[in-house]
Amino acid sequence: MILPIVAYGDPVLRKRAKEIEKGQVDVKTLADNMFETMYAASGVGLAAPQVGQSLRLFVVDGTPMNEDETPDDDEFDPSLVGFKKVFINPEILEEDGDEWAFEEGCLSIPGIRNDVYRPEFIKIRYVDLDWNEHVEEYDGIAARIIQHEYDHLDGKLFTDYMSPLKRQLLKKRLADITKGNVDVEYKMRFSK
Repeated sequence: MILPIVAYGDPVLRKRAKEIEKGQVDVKTLADNMFETMYAASGVGLAAPQVGQSLRLFVVDGTPMNEDETPDDDEFDPSLVGFKKVFINPEILEEDGDEWAFEEGCLSIPGIRNDVYRPEFIKIRYVDLDWNEHVEEYDGIAARIIQHEYDHLDGKLFTDYMSPLKRQLLKKRLADITKGNVDVEYKMRFSK
């Protein structure tokens, strides 16, 4: 089922999401719905708060970012090969390496993009849909997608990384998104 994506301005996007207890939520159905929602909006990651659920869960599928590339291309990112996962109750254990810029956007903040600097390597612990624990390391775009979605679980948005001047310049556009004055190809939910 395609769920509406919560727009910028909704308080759920600013709350620290709650840990999920085994059996509390049908995580498989929620994850399936989130993947379907993410694909319908042409995204590569989606966190539960973005569909109105203040839960520590996000889904990712970075494979479309390599779809027009071959392993010989400079734009090909090996970190995205087979990178489709569900992260439940994730905890970033380490962030390391040089911070590098990449233009990010967000399905909850349509039409706005900005360079965000993030460390190149992460180590993360999480449980999967079968409640098996994993500790894994990621780099490249895969690490960035995880960091972006992980921020959502802590109530942080990519716009928080912008300079105060840049945020001031975008104030009207952000207010328009909050009010629903935005043109998108996917279903959204706006705060009242």
